[in-house]
Amino acid sequence: MDKFEVFSAIKKEGVVVVIRGDSVEQAMQTVDACYKGGIKMIEVTFTVPHADMIISSLCEKYKGTDMVVGAGSVLDPETARAAILAGAQFIFSPSFNEDTVRLCNRYAVAVVPGIFSPTEAVKALEAGANFVKLFPGDVATPAGLKALRGPLPQLQIMPTGGVSLANVEDWFKAGAVAVGAGSFVTKGAKKGDYKEVEDTARQLVEKVRNIKRG
Repeated sequence: MDKFEVFSAIKKEGVVVVIRGDSVEQAMQTVDACYKGGIKMIEVTFTVPHADMIISSLCEKYKGTDMVVGAGSVLDPETARAAILAGAQFIFSPSFNEDTVRLCNRYAVAVVPGIFSPTEAVKALEAGANFVKLFPGDVATPAGLKALRGPLPQLQIMPTGGVSLANVEDWFKAGAVAVGAGSFVTKGAKKGDYKEVEDTARQLVEKVRNIKRG
């Protein structure tokens, strides 16, 4: 899948689930539960121990399926390169780093830098970013996203942080092309309840599909 196919998949699915965890085993089981619930886009953050190993294992396990595995919390080009070598098909960052965007474009890997202000958004566009991540979403709010797209309607924005079943429709109405969802989907993993993760993932997938159908 080339980078433009990855961007298309993100827009089509509308949801990327952020995977954090205290161990490799917890992260892997959380991903499995998300996939059973219908999630196709997974972001393994580099705050998880051995994130590159998890990405590599997931790419092997889900090879030939419709699962797309990427890396998150990527702060610099060195980490981005490690993620790409592990098989990550997209690179997400909480902030904008021009060298990271440049490296990903060099290897034709989808990159989504984090932004919060119009200045950061324009810098990301000038550096060659096709999508940007509005982070933290719980601070920006859907109203903030809508305001940002006023002077910058060309922005393809994916908010992350603060997304929930209660407000996901508000995000799409404000102009989001997709959303990044984290703890509200995966919180069951902390107590070993992966069925809860699966059920919450399924609810989110169904809700987003209904929103996209209009």
